[in-house]
Amino acid sequence: MAFQREVVSIFVDNQANVLSRVVSLYGRRGFNIDSLTVSATNNPEVSRITIVFHGDEQTLDQIISQTEKLEVVRDVFRLTPDESVFRELLLMKVVVGKESRSSLKEIVDIYRGKIIDLSKESLIIEMTGEPGKLDAFMEMMSCYDVVEVCRTGMTAIGRGLRK
Repeated sequence: MAFQREVVSIFVDNQANVLSRVVSLYGRRGFNIDSLTVSATNNPEVSRITIVFHGDEQTLDQIISQTEKLEVVRDVFRLTPDESVFRELLLMKVVVGKESRSSLKEIVDIYRGKIIDLSKESLIIEMTGEPGKLDAFMEMMSCYDVVEVCRTGMTAIGRGLRK
């Protein structure tokens, strides 16, 4: 049984306790959620939950079927890399001295990030992109003194007119 990363987009009623109801369903079924984001949509009555987890085809079908049965759920979509756009936001604080500023700026530029805060002893980098890009950037930064990292978790949307 091969486990693979799955990304599911769930449209739910925008009301109290919806997130806890959806997440507890995944927890009761033994799924470990790798990433979770919740956002508003163009309809104020609907929110979008994006959940990333690992599973096989059978368990994916099962959890989608169970999610669709929740009365607060309007629709559930499986998002695949070839038919969707995945993005994540990373904020990283790095200790920096005069001697390492230019080399850090070069790396940030190569990865198309931004330095959004600079002080005498540190800088904060902002970067958006696919999770793999952010992972590669973090690996590149491992030889620097990284003080703090914050990642939003993945958000995704279907290409074209797909939801």
